[in-house]
Amino acid sequence: MTLHTVPDPVLRDLERIALGVASEAALLVGGRDSAQVCATKSTPTDVVTETDRRSQELIAHRLRALRPDDAFYAEEDGALSGTSGLTWVVDPIDGTVNYVYDIPAYAVSVAAVVGNPRAPGQWAPVAGAVVNPVSGERFWARTRGGAWRQRGRLPATRLQASDRSELGLALIGTGFGYAANVRSWQARVLTPLLPQVRDIRRVGSAALDLCHVADASLDGFYERGLNPWDLAAGWVIVTEAGGTVCGLAESDPSAAMTIAAGAVAPALREALVTIVDQVGPLDEATISSAEPGT
Repeated sequence: MTLHTVPDPVLRDLERIALGVASEAALLVGGRDSAQVCATKSTPTDVVTETDRRSQELIAHRLRALRPDDAFYAEEDGALSGTSGLTWVVDPIDGTVNYVYDIPAYAVSVAAVVGNPRAPGQWAPVAGAVVNPVSGERFWARTRGGAWRQRGRLPATRLQASDRSELGLALIGTGFGYAANVRSWQARVLTPLLPQVRDIRRVGSAALDLCHVADASLDGFYERGLNPWDLAAGWVIVTEAGGTVCGLAESDPSAAMTIAAGAVAPALREALVTIVDQVGPLDEATISSAEPGT
């Protein structure tokens, strides 16, 4: 199964399921019953809460019941095999540090993808949803179906990414990794970029950052260290809002680099690529511990 061979009725079903399951998990997360840190991962600042685990268990249970033949791949050591050619890629709380500190910028991200999400360049999302449990904002999209946002009880609105092409007037989002050497490299990227843009925003949730590119709250976004669960749902939402999501040298987005901007303004995307590329590579031997700083 490929991006172009998933039938429209299946895409509609995947979109409906992604939005429904993400919304249900967001109710659990929004209750803030277990915001205490219960474990760490790549560094002492890369935290896991009991709610991360409970949210993921709920999502996995619902998806297995609704789509038993699909695979499952998630942040908190979650993986199940499947036979359908589709995989659900899930972040039960994107922005866990924000969640721990009660900063209202975290989200549940659920996406259906084709291909192998463990292999950069070998997969792509076809449907996904991102839900902010605090604001109640819901973002969703499917291939060939457009991207949408709903705020509370207001009607859903179709999203259109920014058409801004001038870097000097662009509001750019980014994020930072947990490992010290990765943050040092990211600071070297930020130093030449900051004087050339309107301003920089660091929200702390890559899933929400990508949704804000889709709704034109941000003109562009870049970050190193993103995993598939961080970007899968946001990727399809940006794409269906008329934007592009890529890596360096026209590659697909990956842990090496993810850059998002409006498709009708390629000059902005190219400017971001150029600035990031000029800083030079980070020693790949040090990337293994480079989890996203969200």
